[in-house]
Amino acid sequence: MSQSPLARYHAGLEAERSVARAYLRQGYTFVTHRFRGSSGEIDLIMQDGAQIIFIEVKKSKSHAKAANALSARQIDRIMITAAEFLDGDERGLDSDCRFDVALVDEAGHIDVIENALSV
Repeated sequence: MSQSPLARYHAGLEAERSVARAYLRQGYTFVTHRFRGSSGEIDLIMQDGAQIIFIEVKKSKSHAKAANALSARQIDRIMITAAEFLDGDERGLDSDCRFDVALVDEAGHIDVIENALSV
């Protein structure tokens, strides 16, 4: 049986919170959640020292299904939105950053792929 849109929304929020907690346990600093730019949204932005980490969280029944849910169009939007975020940073587009994808399965297990998206 398929989840209702509201249930999917809340499941997605909880997946994002779980991923944020996992990064925090590893010593990262929380920057923002659901950053909105003119082209889209970035689920999480964390920081590790001077490096900014843009994180796309994908939740599905399995990690493979979650990974397959990331489209080229969505990647383009993430990149444009990240550039908008970096416009507000003192180093601008010269900032040290990376793009991670965090896959969350139906059991709540998290698999983070660091540098999954490259510019």
